[in-house]
Amino acid sequence: MCDFRPEPDEFRISPLPNGYERSDTYNAETTDRIAQNIRQNLHLLGEDATREGLQKTPERVAKAMQFMTQGYHQDPKKILTSALFEEDYSEMILVKNIEFYSMCEHHMLPFFGKAHVAYIPNGRIVGLSKIPRVVNIFARRLQVQERMTLQIRDAIHEVLQPLGVAVVLEARHMCMMVRGVEKQDSSTITSAVSGEFMKEATRAEFMKLIRSHAGGL
Repeated sequence: MCDFRPEPDEFRISPLPNGYERSDTYNAETTDRIAQNIRQNLHLLGEDATREGLQKTPERVAKAMQFMTQGYHQDPKKILTSALFEEDYSEMILVKNIEFYSMCEHHMLPFFGKAHVAYIPNGRIVGLSKIPRVVNIFARRLQVQERMTLQIRDAIHEVLQPLGVAVVLEARHMCMMVRGVEKQDSSTITSAVSGEFMKEATRAEFMKLIRSHAGGL
């Protein structure tokens, strides 16, 4: 079991004359070491890692694991502070239905779903795209849904210092669907609130907005 993490600058976007192209690059040593472990695991499971269909699998898994855990090397607070604006607006701002994909730290199986994040500004607002980025940073780590919910709330609260923050995550967990109890239709909902969202009326408005389906969107 190796405790080796890739360099923080693995993932970058390379500009091209006619636009841009995403170019994922991976730390070679990390990729090799993870791939070695995957080959050993395949052997322990009774497979032949040298057969045609599996020859490149260890490297693919190594790169996939680095991609899915890239959040360890990203700072959500830097993301938020990069787009803060002074604004005299003190009503609720909600970004809902943010898709996320994470991995359960107990079984290293995926869990995925949607995040709903709201805050009430206190003189400062943040660029809307930064909220989904914060969700993604915490999702791209080995996680439990409960902790991830709190991390999103706390990062936004610490940087923006708003009047309140509310986060709801709705997710389906593969560890419940493909193993163990094997319940295909179950989902898990977690929430975390602060400030004004501790008040019943504000929290009720937040939940109503989450459940609403505006026409044309």
